[in-house]
Amino acid sequence: MSSRLPPRSPSSDPYLHTRRLTPRDRLLLSWLAEHYLLSTRQVTKALFPSDRSARLRLTLLHRIAAVDRFVDTSAAGSTQYLYALGPLGLRLHRDAYHDPDSPAAKPPRSSRDRADRIVGSRKLRHLLGVNDFFTDLLAHARTHPLARLERWWSEQHATDAYGGAGVQPDGHGVWTVGDTTVGFFLEHDNGTEPLGRVLAKLRAYERVTEFGPRYPVLFWVPSQGRERNLLDALAGTSARMPMATAVHGTDPAGPVWTLTSDADRLRRLHELPSDHGPYAATNPNRFVRRDTEPPTEQVAHTPL
Repeated sequence: MSSRLPPRSPSSDPYLHTRRLTPRDRLLLSWLAEHYLLSTRQVTKALFPSDRSARLRLTLLHRIAAVDRFVDTSAAGSTQYLYALGPLGLRLHRDAYHDPDSPAAKPPRSSRDRADRIVGSRKLRHLLGVNDFFTDLLAHARTHPLARLERWWSEQHATDAYGGAGVQPDGHGVWTVGDTTVGFFLEHDNGTEPLGRVLAKLRAYERVTEFGPRYPVLFWVPSQGRERNLLDALAGTSARMPMATAVHGTDPAGPVWTLTSDADRLRRLHELPSDHGPYAATNPNRFVRRDTEPPTEQVAHTPL
């Protein structure tokens, strides 16, 4: 009787299809691990030259179980897909953030369990709005060779880094154009919170400036009326960090930002004042103190 073992069935290897993943695919999976989900439109503008090429690639990634997808039913009339990590993607990112509503919740039993938590999250529209902001920056960088998004952190990642000061931004990024680098904290505003509650968040950002960077706080608001009201409210505050406002639907990299301390002209994102803090003087490539960073860092670069 032969002692040779029969060849293993390819289907028994859960990592079989990793060889089909391109660097762009792996970048997308790292974003889905960090930011929970992205829409077809967001993936397209951040990574692909056309809708068709994005759909074809996303279909393949779904077939090899790198991503899960579900129809966006949270917006009236929407038929686009939303994408999250599939079984293969979750195997490659076992430390992925897994619950936007309860960061301390137990890890999911499967990629489907994780996707169910995301699609059922009360933050779903908010997550998509925040991710719209950052994928707009990535889209801008694809057509402007001197621009790049050095860092794209989710709310959970930024809270892990700066939560000791009480900060819980909706996102944190580092944006470079040429030789100018600006860090920022994003407050994505849907106009549902009273302005007093929005202003109360500034105290925590003040505490960050005591040990770390003085990055501008960006208030990304849904309408010009909301922006005017917010600017009026901010005019009476004094803060060590810069604050700026702009309206949804504009290019966040462009000349759309009103700096509260000098509201006479609109500024581009990279023109906003930004101080990386005392730690940057000895290690300028890290932007924040090492002891404020979580163990792993997701840095978003746009592939060529």
